[in-house]
Amino acid sequence: MKIGIVGLPNVGKSTLFNAITNAGAECANYPFCTIEPNVGVVPVPDERLDNLAKMYNPQKVTHAIIEFVDIAGLVKGASKGEGLGNKFLSHIRETDAICEVVRCFEDSNIVHVDGSINPVRDIETINLELIFADLETVEKRIDRASKLIKGDKKYQFEFDTWKKVREALQNGKPARSLDYSEEELEVIKDAFLLTMKPILYVANVSEEQLLDENDENVNAVKEYAKQDKAEVIRLCVKIEEELSSLEGNDKKEMLEALGLEESGLDKVIKASYDLLGLMSFLTAGEPEVRAWTIKKGTKAPQAAGKIHSDIERGFIRAEIVSYDDLMKEGSMVAAKEKGLVRSEGKEYVMQDGDIVLFKFNV
Repeated sequence: MKIGIVGLPNVGKSTLFNAITNAGAECANYPFCTIEPNVGVVPVPDERLDNLAKMYNPQKVTHAIIEFVDIAGLVKGASKGEGLGNKFLSHIRETDAICEVVRCFEDSNIVHVDGSINPVRDIETINLELIFADLETVEKRIDRASKLIKGDKKYQFEFDTWKKVREALQNGKPARSLDYSEEELEVIKDAFLLTMKPILYVANVSEEQLLDENDENVNAVKEYAKQDKAEVIRLCVKIEEELSSLEGNDKKEMLEALGLEESGLDKVIKASYDLLGLMSFLTAGEPEVRAWTIKKGTKAPQAAGKIHSDIERGFIRAEIVSYDDLMKEGSMVAAKEKGLVRSEGKEYVMQDGDIVLFKFNV
C-alpha cells in the first residue's frame, strides 16, 4: 500500500520523507528538487510486538510495513501541465492515499512559493489542481456514456453517476465527499480519481508552535479538514528529522524534554495505516513474532492466505486469543485455562490484535 506525500514546494515534504525513511531524499530550498518520486518502506510502530517478543523471546520480530512516496512539489496550473504537472499527477494516481504537508510556520530564510503563509490557501491550491484533473477524466466518461446510451440503456446509470460526480467537482468538492451506492462505486472505481483517495493533513509547525493548542494556522487547517472528514497531525519536521536519527533512551529523553508522548512520525505512520483501512493480526512463537497486514473486515481464511495460499486452501479453523487477554493472563497456557482461546471458523471476521494459530489440511 502506497501513501503519496504531497504539498507545495518548500513546505517540508522531502525533509518529512527523510525523517520517515532515513532514505536521504535530496532536500534543497528551491522548487522541483524532487523530480523522480522517492520511495521508502517503513515499519508500522506497534508496541504489541515488543511485548510479545519479551514473552516469546523469538529469533525474529517482523513489523507490518507501509510505503511512502515523496512526490515533487505542486504549483498552480499543474492540471494544465505547469511545473511538473502531468508527472506529479501521474505519480499521485499510483498511490492509495494522500498525505498532504501544509506549511504553518514562518521563516524568512525559506521561500514560500506564494510569498506568504496561508495554509488554507495552500491546501485549496493543491486540492483544486486535483479537482481540475478529475474533471477532465469525468468529462471524458460522461461523453463516452452519452454516446453508448443510444445503443444500450444500461449506460444511463453510468451517465447519471458521472454527472453526480461532476456536479460535486464543479462545486469545488472532492469526489470522496459524496455518498455512493455499491453500484455507483463499481462505475467509478476504475477511473482512479485523485480526489477519491483518502487524505491526511500534516501541519508542519515551528518548535514554538508544537504545544500551542490555539495556533491559528493549525486551527485553520483543522477546520478545513473537517469537511474532508480528515485527520490533522501537527508536527515539527525539523525536530522529527533529529528524532529519526536517535534510538532507544536518547529518543525517549528528547521526547520527554519536548513534552511529547510519541513522535509525530509515529502518529503519521499509524494514521496512514488506518487511513488505508488496514489493521494487523499477529502470530507469535519462538521462531518469529510478526504483524500481518489485512484490510478491515477480512475473514479468517483470507487472513490465513496472507501467510500462505495453502493455509487458505486447506483452512479448518483458527485458534484465536486477543492481545489484551494474552497480556492480562501472562501466557497462552493461562489464557487457555481461562477459556480465552477461541476456535473460529470460516465466517469469522478478524479483529485488530488477534493472535492466531491457523489449523489447516492440504
